[in-house]
Amino acid sequence: MNLGMSVGVLGTGKYVPEKVLTNFDLEKMVDTSNDWIITRTGIRERRISSPEEASSDLAYHASVEALKNAGLTADDIDLIIVATITPDMAFPSTACVLQEKLGAKRAAAFDLSAACSGFIYSLANAVSMIAAGLYKHVLVVGAECLSKITDYTDRNTCILFGDGAGAVVLGQVPDGRGFRSFVLGADGSGGELLNLAGGGSRCPASPESIAEKKHYIYMAGKEVFKFAVRIMGSAALEALDKAGLTKDDVDLLVPHQANIRIIHSALEKLNLPEDKCMINLDKYGNASAASIPIALAEAAEEGRMQEGDCLVLVGFGGGLTWGASVLIW
Repeated sequence: MNLGMSVGVLGTGKYVPEKVLTNFDLEKMVDTSNDWIITRTGIRERRISSPEEASSDLAYHASVEALKNAGLTADDIDLIIVATITPDMAFPSTACVLQEKLGAKRAAAFDLSAACSGFIYSLANAVSMIAAGLYKHVLVVGAECLSKITDYTDRNTCILFGDGAGAVVLGQVPDGRGFRSFVLGADGSGGELLNLAGGGSRCPASPESIAEKKHYIYMAGKEVFKFAVRIMGSAALEALDKAGLTKDDVDLLVPHQANIRIIHSALEKLNLPEDKCMINLDKYGNASAASIPIALAEAAEEGRMQEGDCLVLVGFGGGLTWGASVLIW
């Protein structure tokens, strides 16, 4: 991958709401149990935004932290990309709302929708634009309020999802560092397996669409699980190959935090021990486009990577979509 210049991460940030929803709380809401959820997903609790909080609010807090860690201000940002499937509203974009909150008056702004793969897709866009000389500094945010579109009477989905935001500031880094490759993919034939049908031009909001629960997440769990197990490892290996590296070069895997069994399958394909993987889904559940940047920010906080380490970011999501990237820290 010849980018023309080395583009990497200058700063990371994350934010999760204060409210915690535990498996024991869910036991009182639906027919499930703490042991069942942990065994099948690895999730113990997740964060839930308040009625007053929207995705832009979570994105703001994560962005402020990322800017601080990058040693930059909002005036230094040329472009804001927000990956989300739970925008504040249909339009304007959540990125424009965030631009106003941050006071980033110089920045262009847009949202990107690729479900749980959205952060990787957004990184690829941002890195390409910086490498092409269009922008110097780009703020990329994954932000979700999935609790707002989760049916808490559906035991198959309500145990999985949580809210949060993660952010990175991207810019030029020394040669030998930064993003080495991207793999992006989609299979629209699987779109019906994971979706939110209501509220768009196909199925506008109506009393009928509300009664039929079309405004909540629908997921065919078994089919999505099989897809994820297949794609996570293969996408990571493809990204490594494009970067001219092998699985022996990987120092840290930062996967989408959907299910511990899916993560373990990826580790097996990469021949990696669990201590070379950033796992935090036990605390936050599946936060869609926010899960990888939250995990990356926590890994940075915990000192999980050193300069020169090889990181692999990989995720999958509705669309169906998938994405992977190799990053030299």
